[in-house]
Amino acid sequence: MAHKFTIEQNKAGEYIARFKHNSEVIFWTEGYSSKAAARNAIASILKNGPEAPVEEI
Repeated sequence: MAHKFTIEQNKAGEYIARFKHNSEVIFWTEGYSSKAAARNAIASILKNGPEAPVEEI
């Protein structure tokens, strides 16, 4: 699969979820204090993202 989510720890010790396509980071979340919270962020993106509107500015 060319795209995936990863959970990584940043320099501040927080966990962030990154979305990668062909190893390139497309976006990342804010920092969370636990891996479980980062997993919840991924679950929310997967649940709500497909129906998100596209806004052209």
